[in-house]
Amino acid sequence: MRLDKFLKVSRLIKRRTLAKQVADQGRITIDGKVAKASSDVAPGNELAIRFGQKIVTVKVNELKASTKKEDATMMYAIIKEEKLEKVDPEFVDDQD
Repeated sequence: MRLDKFLKVSRLIKRRTLAKQVADQGRITIDGKVAKASSDVAPGNELAIRFGQKIVTVKVNELKASTKKEDATMMYAIIKEEKLEKVDPEFVDDQD
């Protein structure tokens, strides 16, 4: 299953177009590798998704073409959530 579709069906991200944008920005990894929206997701994969100032790491349990809202959380298990500092070092301008 495509990454963007998995994120929408599992309701980790509400819209597929938003999931594609997040993936295109390099904010999602699958098993430690930067993923594109078209990347394949399989049960057992570990996804790390950056939402603003936090990173959520989930393990894919199962794939479904569609699901009810109540059953969507069964598609994955949250492994960890970590907050980031307010400013990333890559965005700091050292030249004055």
